[in-house]
Amino acid sequence: MRNIFRTAAALCLGFVAAQASAQDEAAYFKGKTVTVIAGSGSGGGVDLYARLIGRHLSKHIPGNPGVIVQNMPGAGSLAAAHHLYSVAPKDGTSIAVVPAPALFDPLMAGEDLAKYDPRKFNYLVNANADTLVCIVRKDAPVKTYRDLFDKELVVGGTGPGSALWYYPTMEKYVLGVKFKVVAGYKGSNELSLALQRNEIQGVCGIFWSSARQQYPGLMSPDGEFRVIVQHDAQSIPALKAAGVPLSVDFAKTTQQKEALEAFLLQGSISRPFIVPPGVAPQRVAALRKALAATLKDPDLQAEAARSGMDIESQTGDEVQALVEKIYRTSPEILAYLRKGATQTQ
Repeated sequence: MRNIFRTAAALCLGFVAAQASAQDEAAYFKGKTVTVIAGSGSGGGVDLYARLIGRHLSKHIPGNPGVIVQNMPGAGSLAAAHHLYSVAPKDGTSIAVVPAPALFDPLMAGEDLAKYDPRKFNYLVNANADTLVCIVRKDAPVKTYRDLFDKELVVGGTGPGSALWYYPTMEKYVLGVKFKVVAGYKGSNELSLALQRNEIQGVCGIFWSSARQQYPGLMSPDGEFRVIVQHDAQSIPALKAAGVPLSVDFAKTTQQKEALEAFLLQGSISRPFIVPPGVAPQRVAALRKALAATLKDPDLQAEAARSGMDIESQTGDEVQALVEKIYRTSPEILAYLRKGATQTQ
């Protein structure tokens, strides 16, 4: 009987503590403004998810603060990531969404983690576990990914450090495919125009959710563009059904396969929402709960469905664990991948 009373008392105390914590967070956030930093220009996938969530986030954060979205493009989202890490206030009022390359650039470059260690970010949620793809014009000389072993494909990118540069560059190094990356485009809109004008023949390392929105008719036999490969180690159902292969399937050696699998593991972390190191644990917990509730919000779900945006989320704990796993990649594989990351086109 005593054990029953003790258990009931503990549950009661836990409930009271949780209620008090929620009240504290509501008092803290009330009247403040939370800034969601999109690590890209306007119109791309990062921006679209930042704005979708930004429109519904306020009602789920205790105290219902104001929420604004700010674009901070540059260096493949590294500008936004470094700003959040070193400059942004560490009080829960600054949230960023950046694609995976901004989180793993120091690992790939072998940089000193003392100044920028993405493992120390607090990961709130990954709004959509996506896959990256390579799309080409229908009149491109390359019709299939296998053609890339014999023919060159000119693809566009935003610069070293971005997925649009990393993925074709790394696969060129590991597999020997003939990508030529023309870097320097400002963002997704400029790349889309360049592709339509035939300045470039393809865009590789773009998220499938973004590609579907920017290039309608991708799955149509008579469309202007086609998907030739998934930059992933696991296929998503729609692309598997369409017969789109995985780039890792073209590995010819154990080293190639292991290196590509290690590199491609980051791809599912496509829309991670993060706050700086040093944010109080109770505030991180409140924001994780708020982001999870926002993604389940019926109004957000309806808006996402109308816009053709997928919501296949991962929890903050799951993303944090995956980041840690990638940073534990073996030194041998890392040395091989780092050599590929230094290749120039």
